[in-house]
Amino acid sequence: MRFELHPAVSRPFNFYLGFGLPLALMLVLLLADPTALDFAIAHLAYDPQSGFIGRHSRFLEDILHDRAKQAVITIGVLAIVGFVLSLLIDRWRTWRRPLGYLVLAMGLSTSYVTPVKTLTGVHCPWSLSEFGGEESYTPLLSSRAATEHPGRCWPGGHAGAGFALFALFFVLRDRRPGLARAALVVALTLGITFSVGRMLQGAHFFSHNLWTALFDWLISLGCYRLLLYRPLPATVTVTSLNAQAAAGTATS
Repeated sequence: MRFELHPAVSRPFNFYLGFGLPLALMLVLLLADPTALDFAIAHLAYDPQSGFIGRHSRFLEDILHDRAKQAVITIGVLAIVGFVLSLLIDRWRTWRRPLGYLVLAMGLSTSYVTPVKTLTGVHCPWSLSEFGGEESYTPLLSSRAATEHPGRCWPGGHAGAGFALFALFFVLRDRRPGLARAALVVALTLGITFSVGRMLQGAHFFSHNLWTALFDWLISLGCYRLLLYRPLPATVTVTSLNAQAAAGTATS
């Protein structure tokens, strides 16, 4: 199968659906408070006697959290190195736009998390009195209860290390559709796996990670629309329609 680095025209994509569904789900999360669902799922991983079942798991902390995140960071670093080389080496120039897209999309998908966490001050499940902590729970849009230790848990940061790989899907979809679908599966699998791991540790509620997935999808899709998407030219569309109309007239 031939790898086409710069396809003249992108494969069709329904941007109304691509943007609309995540935005609609965000609106649902804001209007229908997911607290009950979050607590129900969190209680499945919580033992009142010993705490969250994954809180002291070496595998979840060292392997699934630290090492896995480092592997994803490596992909981002390689993209940055490749983009810099595309600015310096002539034969790498054709890679400049797709590598620049990866750097921008993956960078934005991970860099927004820390400032948003600081701004929102949402606590982790393990900090709440319902799960053996000392802090009071407040929904996302409510005022935070007075505390000396503001939370830093919304949205889910570690999940973003997996969902940031949505960018690989978009950078490949017009060049290698089969490989792009595989990249999408990898991004979803890693994002969900990282999410579950942190939920077992009591670090995040379900909705925290769902928000991360929605944010990262919109970021990757928005960057794709701005940098990589090449729609069918309007003149070609009109010509094709005229040709079809003429063929229909000739056969009638």
